[in-house]
Amino acid sequence: MNVDEFDYDLPAELIAQAPAETRDASRLLVLRRATGEVEDRAFTDLPGLLRAGDCLVVNDSRVIPARVLAEDDAGRPVELLFVEPLSERAWRALVRPGRHCKPGAHLRAGGVRLRVLGADPDGTRVIAREQGSIDALLDAHGLPPLPPYIARYAKPAPEDWERYQTVYAAAPGSVAAPTAGLHFTREVLERLSAAGVDVRAVTLHVGPATFRPVTAATVEAHRIPPERARVPAATAEAIDRARAEGRRVVAVGTTTVRTLESAADERGGVRPFDGVAELTLRPGHRFGVVDALLTNFHLPRSSLLLLVAAFAGREAVLRAYRHAVDTRYRFYSYGDAMFIE
Repeated sequence: MNVDEFDYDLPAELIAQAPAETRDASRLLVLRRATGEVEDRAFTDLPGLLRAGDCLVVNDSRVIPARVLAEDDAGRPVELLFVEPLSERAWRALVRPGRHCKPGAHLRAGGVRLRVLGADPDGTRVIAREQGSIDALLDAHGLPPLPPYIARYAKPAPEDWERYQTVYAAAPGSVAAPTAGLHFTREVLERLSAAGVDVRAVTLHVGPATFRPVTAATVEAHRIPPERARVPAATAEAIDRARAEGRRVVAVGTTTVRTLESAADERGGVRPFDGVAELTLRPGHRFGVVDALLTNFHLPRSSLLLLVAAFAGREAVLRAYRHAVDTRYRFYSYGDAMFIE
């Protein structure tokens, strides 16, 4: 399939520039796969849309303050996005502009000396701290890694430290938020538990490639790089029990889907897993674990839109997106949500 079949028109004013007043104040577009029907709801309706016994699986990865503003020896600004640790003192990082960060170059961030050790084929650099750890650098000088379609991404607002993070975030490691989870409050989670929904967690540390537009000409040629993931034994057991008893497995976010489908065995069960998720989910994939999906609205021609189209069908998803545009839903990370069942 051509990637341009997963394009759509989105007015710029519908790209959410700030979170809703409260986390659960977002709208919720319901898409029913069996009929293609869409329904406009509110996110606070979610407990009523789920069923007693549903196993709701969230991604508990915590966003790290991965973005660091630095300068080179000539005093020119350099933006670093630390994406993966190699050791205590060295990480892989995206840099901008890359021409100032050739191997051997020295940088300074908040008085901390850094050196570019090497360049990888994917465009990342290996950045090492001369003394101390990169974790300490991020704690002292890092910023929330807002996506560039949010106009204030260069200067995040105080609210972004809280709101670009789920309330259940636990395991540090993501450089982008698993955004479907941003809508949940403690109160919504309590309502779900009271309604008999079994809430479980997996971990997938979101890398930058997840949100990039697909550059391959065809869907089949596209690959997402591996991302670190973990499925605890208790979560795997809970999912297997739900499936054996005919209860639904509901994934919160595309990152959760990738984790669960990567951990699926040939029976459709889920095994405990601690490694990397390598699946690229695209139309034609047969889902072995996930029965329903809560997700945000995704960029045109993105791997996330391909995943959602694989789950619900390209035509049904694009019709739902057109409805969302026509009825002025808010899109992307700080935008509204979609529930596909």
